[in-house]
Amino acid sequence: MSHPGVPRGTARKRRSLALLTTGVLALPLLAGCGSGDGGTTAPDVAAIERNRVADGGTVDWAVDAMPTTLNAFQADADGTTTRITGALLPTLFPLDDRGRPRRNPDYLESAKVIEREPQQVVLYRLNQQAVWSDGREIGAPDFLAQWRALSGRDTAFWTARNAGYDRIEKIERGADDLEVRVTFGKPYADWRSLFSPLYPKQVTGSPAAFNDRSRTALEATAGPFRLGGLDKKAGEVTLVRNPRWWGTPAKLDSLVFRAVAPRDRAAALASGRVDVADIDAAAAGRITRAVRDRAKGRPPLALGPDAATDPAAALRSWAAAHGSDPEEAAAARAARAKARADAEAYAAEQKELSGYVVRKSLEPAYTQLALNGESGPLSDDRVRRAVARALDRQELADTVLGPLGLPARPVGSHLALAGQPGYKDSSAALGGQDTAQAQALLAEAGWTREGAARRNGTKAGSEAEERGPGTETADNGDDGDDGKPGDGDPAGGVHILAPAPAAALHSIALLRQADRLTEPAGDTPARPAAQRQRPGGAVGAYAPPGTAAPARVAGPRPGPLGKDGKPLNLRFVLPSGPGAEQLRGVGDRISAMLEEIGIRTEIVKVPDESYFRDHIASGDYDLALYSWPATAYPATDNRPIFAKPVPSTDGSLQVEQNYTRVGTDHIDQLFDRAVAELDESTAQELMKQADARIWAAAGSIPLYRRPQLVAVDRRLVNVGAFGFAAPRYQDIGFEQPQAAGPPAHRN
Repeated sequence: MSHPGVPRGTARKRRSLALLTTGVLALPLLAGCGSGDGGTTAPDVAAIERNRVADGGTVDWAVDAMPTTLNAFQADADGTTTRITGALLPTLFPLDDRGRPRRNPDYLESAKVIEREPQQVVLYRLNQQAVWSDGREIGAPDFLAQWRALSGRDTAFWTARNAGYDRIEKIERGADDLEVRVTFGKPYADWRSLFSPLYPKQVTGSPAAFNDRSRTALEATAGPFRLGGLDKKAGEVTLVRNPRWWGTPAKLDSLVFRAVAPRDRAAALASGRVDVADIDAAAAGRITRAVRDRAKGRPPLALGPDAATDPAAALRSWAAAHGSDPEEAAAARAARAKARADAEAYAAEQKELSGYVVRKSLEPAYTQLALNGESGPLSDDRVRRAVARALDRQELADTVLGPLGLPARPVGSHLALAGQPGYKDSSAALGGQDTAQAQALLAEAGWTREGAARRNGTKAGSEAEERGPGTETADNGDDGDDGKPGDGDPAGGVHILAPAPAAALHSIALLRQADRLTEPAGDTPARPAAQRQRPGGAVGAYAPPGTAAPARVAGPRPGPLGKDGKPLNLRFVLPSGPGAEQLRGVGDRISAMLEEIGIRTEIVKVPDESYFRDHIASGDYDLALYSWPATAYPATDNRPIFAKPVPSTDGSLQVEQNYTRVGTDHIDQLFDRAVAELDESTAQELMKQADARIWAAAGSIPLYRRPQLVAVDRRLVNVGAFGFAAPRYQDIGFEQPQAAGPPAHRN
């Protein structure tokens, strides 16, 4: 499942990679697993004891693409790289379900700061059984080679980032071969982030091995699995049990990571090509519906994603098929036959999807509204604060997470998420939704209705303004919208019914089937037809009674604002692809909220592949939506995101990853103090102070945690929506059947 955001890999870096948010608005209400404790959830992985997990079997796991490299410290490492290396290489401090780093006893007997003055010294004591797959002990030479490769001192190594490694002064053997002594030239609070993943010295010992050979092969590994093969043509990476693994043995014989595009995952699940897959809301809705129908003994519904949604249109199609025009009748019959075949195929897929379950949690990432403060109206902090005060963040969180049964609490920090030890809601530093205050801030900044008048006394305006607020344009002539409910209209797609192939409703019988689909399940009283369908809308495409209204009810709209004859219009850039319906829906709601204080927006839809590279990273936007992942090490990982941009000699700005171009010296100083503070509570307090300053600067407005939806073969356990927690690959497997032996693998 893709999302616009910048994922964090184990290489301790941020990557400029656009991930597109999926349309969660189309998902029905699933059984909740939230804890209700202020926006946190537990992992949803069907956790059971290992003695109830069968030995053997293969699990096929969908990934977005083949890994571009197996070296997690290279710039083009991606989520697939992280997934694979997590099963192959040592992670010394994996995260627990609250996002806290915890010592991994498979690799470390202990690790602690033993000296603070005159220099910080960390002593690692390794598990005496820990060996690489070639039989060599894991030891100081591996730590030393990795430090030299990542320190930034030798530019022959093509590394993405050297944070933390550049603060190390030396690494040496301790009292014996099991001890590694690391001395820091500068204090480093986030020392636990280092050496994860740990590569063997064969990979990090030379530029040739690090830069080239590690992209497609690893000379040695040290995890519960080892690399079995990488087949680019088939799009598969196969991992097999590591016979030299000293820890708890893997339950599975093998793991296969298979490249499957998000749009193809429902079909891949139905065909048995994959057993585990991150999915979008449409696929989750299909699985939930299939499971429900199976439980109630219903046959799969012969409706698919392209169904005609207007009964009148279906009747016209029926009439054309039986009319007097031979050509029209023949074409209609052919369309009807294709629709029937499509519907049968869809029904067959639905039957297979009933063998899966949707695991859900909150992803360790948050979606934000970014305000580009480099130039234009948003370079004035009063205008940025006005935009922020116009937002009803609770409404946006409810829109995205409410239909899923997940905790819908707005994110209150840029630097931690609810449940993490350093979390504190500092949004009060900016203030909550307040239309009057937002309008007052705009007036103070000089943006008024009177200012919208041109100097010659005529009304200022623009093409976008004449068309009205929230105007949509596309820079390539194709905005990716298909007119379906939920795409651009946040009110659409709340119900789970997916339309069927065009012309599938070809007769009165199918029309009756469509009407049956709109009837509520269980004992819920039937609704009048007027409540089940709106003119021109999709049958059953609206939420049941009691659901909160999906659209804001606003009073009279204020006139357009301007200054010196220039209208206050902001360019809102959003991705246009089919996986970004939910993000566009949120964008529409934000535009409506801004309209209430007199700010007009022009929504510009751009291709997914260029959204981040050509617009966010380059600063070609006023407003944008994208996500940042959470981290256990905010002083290290978040500093580049909020660092004050520095002018270059050529007049451009060096922004690192601060794509809003908003920062202050004080924020930088707080980060610098926190990263060198070895007292954990003091460092957390410094980060809370920095977060309050970031809120006050109003360059980034956190909105909500992203939902995590994973389809899993219902026989599989200890796998699913992990949330913060790192997977324990050795515990994943098929639940022990009543009869002896492991279950047969799906073909």
